[in-house]
Amino acid sequence: MPRDIRILTETDLRKLVRLDLAAIDTVEKAFAALASGKVVMPPILSMAIPEANGEVDVKTAYIPGFDGFAIKVSPGFFDNPKLGLPSLNGLMILFSAKTGLVEALLLDNGYLTDVRTAAAGAVAARHLAPSHIETAGVMGTGVQARLQIAAASLVRPLKRVLVWGRDGDKATKCALDIAAELGIAAEPVSDPARLVAESQLVITTTPAEEPILEADWLHPGLHVTAMGSDQAGKNEIEPVALARADLYVADRVSQTEILGELRSAIAAGVWRGGTPPELGEVVTGANPGRTSDDQVTICDLTGTGAQDTAIATHAVAAAARAGAGTSIAA
Repeated sequence: MPRDIRILTETDLRKLVRLDLAAIDTVEKAFAALASGKVVMPPILSMAIPEANGEVDVKTAYIPGFDGFAIKVSPGFFDNPKLGLPSLNGLMILFSAKTGLVEALLLDNGYLTDVRTAAAGAVAARHLAPSHIETAGVMGTGVQARLQIAAASLVRPLKRVLVWGRDGDKATKCALDIAAELGIAAEPVSDPARLVAESQLVITTTPAEEPILEADWLHPGLHVTAMGSDQAGKNEIEPVALARADLYVADRVSQTEILGELRSAIAAGVWRGGTPPELGEVVTGANPGRTSDDQVTICDLTGTGAQDTAIATHAVAAAARAGAGTSIAA
């Protein structure tokens, strides 16, 4: 029997899927599903290609109740800018959860990953950040620095944003972009300790291999979302900070203990907190999460296949409603 496969380009997807409350709620549902224990999510398949300074990650998950499941292939080749090419690209394939047949090919070049990653940061802020945030700080100056702040602003009104990066010019540009996009005050800072001291929410968005946020900078009423460490060699947060925090939350413990900040804390011998709660447990209320605005909380995001299935399903549903994309007969 002939059937159609919908093909969606990055241009299509940028029109259909935005970083908004609908996207955040979709990703939040994925975290809640993870807490049920019924999601099938294999370990990340990760392959390094050292000769090209590249890596490829493959993520997937089946979420009961979702009509489809996605498989995402995400290459990162970090010398590409020297060739005039982007460092990151990739695609997602959405399969029917009933028949296993391909339903859609999403040629997003990493756009959907950007959206779902920022949405996950918003979920963390929604459930773990203090109820009132005067100032948010972002460490890093790339796409996620901008998107994470934009996402946080959707769940917590922000009055001011501080931006730190190793390259001062890039930090200045990032702050200008944030101010223009969100209509709030944003400024670059040269001292990361000052950024943390003046912020109630700090988001780290770098590929750092040595800590950029020190444990001694933690202060009452601070929430930190660390999303840059998604490979075994990366580390943004001084390991002992996880032990000093009142609450440390992982997006997926089995991932953070081999890829995220938890890996570094275990390797340093400073983590003695047993198995930490996962963000989905906080979302569902199985874990109370932040119980006081004075607490120090840290959320470790490594990115999950459940997020990819959720955002791909969200995108294809939006395309169906809009009649967008190109269909081919299979």
